[in-house]
Amino acid sequence: MPDYNLSYVYVFAFFVAGALVVTLMMLLSHLLAPWKPTREKLKTYESGEEPVGQAWGRYPTHFYVFALLFVVFDVEVIFLFPWAVLFRALGWYGLIEMTIFIAILVVGLVYAWKKKALNWY
Repeated sequence: MPDYNLSYVYVFAFFVAGALVVTLMMLLSHLLAPWKPTREKLKTYESGEEPVGQAWGRYPTHFYVFALLFVVFDVEVIFLFPWAVLFRALGWYGLIEMTIFIAILVVGLVYAWKKKALNWY
């Protein structure tokens, strides 16, 4: 009979080892890296552009909604691929299930379209 508690010890040991490696690497980089601060290096941006305005600017929420809709409809493709691979094995039941799935997504797309969530302004 396997000892399942030993599995937790292994997981904990890996977490501890990972934390030690990360800590050691950060400590080494801090000790070995050259540190010559200049006025330019201590600025907020080192890209050569002067910062304009405040760092906490507001963004319109439609950008986030658009990105979320992209993710939702992109994940739909992930579900379509295994279905297409097993299409013959699933038979009519698989076809009906996928038709319902795509119909629900089309209803969601039409709803987003009607609410003008797909406009990029």
